[in-house]
Order: sequence, then structure tokens, then C-alpha cells
Amino acid sequence: MTDHNRSRLDTPRVGTRRVSLNLGEDLIGQASERVARFLGTGRYLAIQTIIVVVWVLLNITWVALRFDPYPFILLNLAFSTQAAYAAPLILLAQNRQESRDRVALDEDRQRAAQTKADTEFLARELASVRLAVGDVASRDYLRRELDEIHEKLDALAAALQTRDAER
Repeated sequence: MTDHNRSRLDTPRVGTRRVSLNLGEDLIGQASERVARFLGTGRYLAIQTIIVVVWVLLNITWVALRFDPYPFILLNLAFSTQAAYAAPLILLAQNRQESRDRVALDEDRQRAAQTKADTEFLARELASVRLAVGDVASRDYLRRELDEIHEKLDALAAALQTRDAER
């Protein structure tokens, strides 16, 4: 049976039924990042310190509430359990950050390559413009040519005035 048929509601599933908890990798990763971020805050350290102080004070002072006598084995067990869960969550968060950094680095490389290509293109265009400008007449050349044309026009106008005056 193909994957397409399995996803159809009108086609019965063949085989054994399995109950699976389908938590997306991204959902678990986001949750681990939130936990890892919280574990690295001063707020978490303050809360944990308050809990430990209250725990120790309750078990030392109140005889009726001594649920974890002096070696505080239950407290040590709680810290061990916390460390057993915190370490993999922090590693997962670091791996996700590394993946994001890798993607950002690839994007930066692509952007740098595009910028380099654009810069090289503009440099070639600028060089071609400089060559074209070298072939174009300079301001002094144009001024000299215009002065010559102006002199010829003045001479032609003077010749026309003398011809009209002779008539």
C-alpha cells in the first residue's frame, strides 16, 4: 500500500495498530530551548536557592515536617534528576542554535558572493564608461570647436551684411 493510500480516510489501514505519540522535532526543540534559556537565568538560580533554603530549613527545624532528614537524600535525588534532564535539553538547544548558525552562515556566504559579483560587474561597467568617456570630446575641445564655428558664423554674417550693403 502506498503512502498516499494510507493518508486517505476512506481506505482502511492494514496491519497492526500502533499508538504513537507524534511530537514534532521542532516542538520538542523549541521547548528545550525555552527550558535551556530559563535554566541560564538569574531568576532560575534565585528560585532554586529559595527552594533549597526552605527545604533545608523545613527538614532541620520542623520535626513534624521532616520528609527528608539530614543527609537530604531526596533533595540530592531531585538535583540529580534535574541535571539528567537539563543536560540533554541544553545540548539539544545548542544543536538547534548550531543549525541556525550554519544556515545564517550559508546565507551570508551567498550574500557575499552576490555582492562580489555585483561589485565586479559595476567595476567592469565603470571601466567601460571610462573608456567611452575617453573617446568623447573634452570640454576644451568642444569650446575650441564652438569658437571656430562662431568665427565662421561671424565671417558669414559680415559677408552677408556687406553684400546687402552693396545692393
